[in-house]
Amino acid sequence: MRILVIEDDNVVREAIVSLLIEENYIVDEASTGEDGLSAADQEIHDLLIIDIMLPEINGIDIVKTLRETGCTLPILLLTALDSVDDRVIGLESGADDYLVKPFAIRELLARIKALLRRKGNLLMDGGLSYGGISLNTKIRDGYIDDQPLGLGAKEYDILEFLMLNKNQILTREQIFDRIWGYDYNAAIQIVDLYIHYLRKKLVPYEFDTLIQTVRGTGFSLREKK
Repeated sequence: MRILVIEDDNVVREAIVSLLIEENYIVDEASTGEDGLSAADQEIHDLLIIDIMLPEINGIDIVKTLRETGCTLPILLLTALDSVDDRVIGLESGADDYLVKPFAIRELLARIKALLRRKGNLLMDGGLSYGGISLNTKIRDGYIDDQPLGLGAKEYDILEFLMLNKNQILTREQIFDRIWGYDYNAAIQIVDLYIHYLRKKLVPYEFDTLIQTVRGTGFSLREKK
């Protein structure tokens, strides 16, 4: 899973990023509101952690802007402000949760997992499941009836992204930016190649049809009616 951390305090940001990487999350970071909003607009993340007091654009305005444009990602606000009014303003802006600095590491991780479960993206055991396919996010492999699929790193990342956005259309650009990075020097057709590899792993179980091509746009993970 991929998390974006927008925090201008270098010490705090680096501590959060290091912690999340240790927990096997993929992490992007930004130190200003403008850079953070630009990164969030890529629509490649599963959760956003945003500090309220940011240079250029504050966290509240980032949340409002994202919600106004239809972003439904879980958002956790961080702040040193602890009054009831501050919490209410943060939540009314569209944030899903609010954490006051300084905070305990265990609480931060618990809030993240709770937000991901609330969205329906994470099971209690930390795994993912859809249409007979399950993912073990710790060992990064997929299973069908307890049989491992033997997924490569990029195959796993694509299947995870599709499962996190099940029944939704993901564009080739979104998949490319999420898996390879939007500044990666490769042709976008690499997405189709790895979708082909992934489908081949699912063919023996007749699950390859779950990954549907949306002509001219991208791909969607959904069961055929």
